[in-house]
Amino acid sequence: MRLGFASAPLAFAPKKPAKSLSPGNRKATVIAVAAQKGGVGKTTTTVSLGAALARYYDKKVLIIDLDAQSHVELALRDMVNAGAGSLAELLEEPTMMEVGEIAVGTRIPLLDVMPGSQDLSRAENRLSTRIGKELVLRELIDVTRTHYDVILLDCPPNLGNLTLNGLVAADSVLVPCNPALLAVSGVEGLLGAVEQIKKALNPKLDVLGLLLTRVDQRNASTNALIVDMLVENWGELLAPVQISADVGVQKAQIEGVDVHGYDAHGRAATQYCELAEWVLARIA
Repeated sequence: MRLGFASAPLAFAPKKPAKSLSPGNRKATVIAVAAQKGGVGKTTTTVSLGAALARYYDKKVLIIDLDAQSHVELALRDMVNAGAGSLAELLEEPTMMEVGEIAVGTRIPLLDVMPGSQDLSRAENRLSTRIGKELVLRELIDVTRTHYDVILLDCPPNLGNLTLNGLVAADSVLVPCNPALLAVSGVEGLLGAVEQIKKALNPKLDVLGLLLTRVDQRNASTNALIVDMLVENWGELLAPVQISADVGVQKAQIEGVDVHGYDAHGRAATQYCELAEWVLARIA
């Protein structure tokens, strides 16, 4: 005899509310620019690469500054439009808003920026108490990435919660390294962290490349030794483009403009254009 128990209703997870930002028709590649050591040209690379992609390759680009030092806005201070939104607030209290709703434009028509702030230090501390803390940024750019071709994340020079969020949100990571022993040591630590994140949190994360920066051509023998070390350990990852030490970069930052806007034919500007072309070929 069949017992007449009513079958229990199936339990479904509640539907997530729709994001307030409507989807666009693009699909951004998200690149984290990360280094364990400061002073390797990380922000300069982020800003100069983003500006080159927007200026010369007609790519819609968003730069997100995850560093509490706010160096992206400082480097572009004469070009960034005023804004009222705070990335730190979104990270601390995620709502249905997206980063793309509070990002600001610049004098380069296809380049937008989400500036950093000192409040990011507080946000980083609060992230440590949250369940799923590694996934917050990825959720905050879920729809935003449909409005851009490339999103560049300028990560802090450490492996804290903000860098972790950047690497979990990214498709690939670009690692700047200047020709110094401590910088090379930092590369090893960062690549080890990337491998762990790939296994546990973001299986699609790849290393886009190692970029040698601030190369002083007068130190040829030292440069050659560092390059040999990089080739021996990670030769297949070493970018074919090197960024020379160029006083034009410092002068551009003093003026508060990107290096291409300061001197489009300068050595560093030319090399960052070559880097942009190489990056586009890699992510195609």
